[in-house]
Amino acid sequence: MRKCYFVISVIVALMVGLVMAVPAVAAETATQDECVIKVKEAAELVKALGKDAALAKLSTQDGGFIWKDSYVFALDLDTSAVSAHPIKPKLVGKMLTGMKDVNGKLFFAEFMNVAKAQGDGWVDYMWPKPGEKTPSPKSTYVYRVPGASVVLLAGIYK
Repeated sequence: MRKCYFVISVIVALMVGLVMAVPAVAAETATQDECVIKVKEAAELVKALGKDAALAKLSTQDGGFIWKDSYVFALDLDTSAVSAHPIKPKLVGKMLTGMKDVNGKLFFAEFMNVAKAQGDGWVDYMWPKPGEKTPSPKSTYVYRVPGASVVLLAGIYK
């Protein structure tokens, strides 16, 4: 009987620990406001340092543009190629406008359409969270830097 109570106590303690951990995980989720703020900070960096120096900084993991579960990356407005990516540097120089989500949405092409037509906005699509295979709803903020051929982006999972 005591063994049963001990097992139940351990299970309850583990469950309480898991429940208390959930808010901490939720706190590590980026918000839409943070994406806009970080992208605009990156745009100021482009203006202050120049395009090449800013893209070099955006391409590093310690450049200050990775936070919680999000990051800022860049596309070239003229070529549509990835011009900075702190998480997957092998994407730099690649044109991904033909990339589709599971619903067939050409979301990189839409990033460019939003940048060119509106200057900024949000694009919704499906993409797997890091470490997962099943796509989840994602929304990415797109911002064309005025006076530069740079498009800056940061996204959140919904």
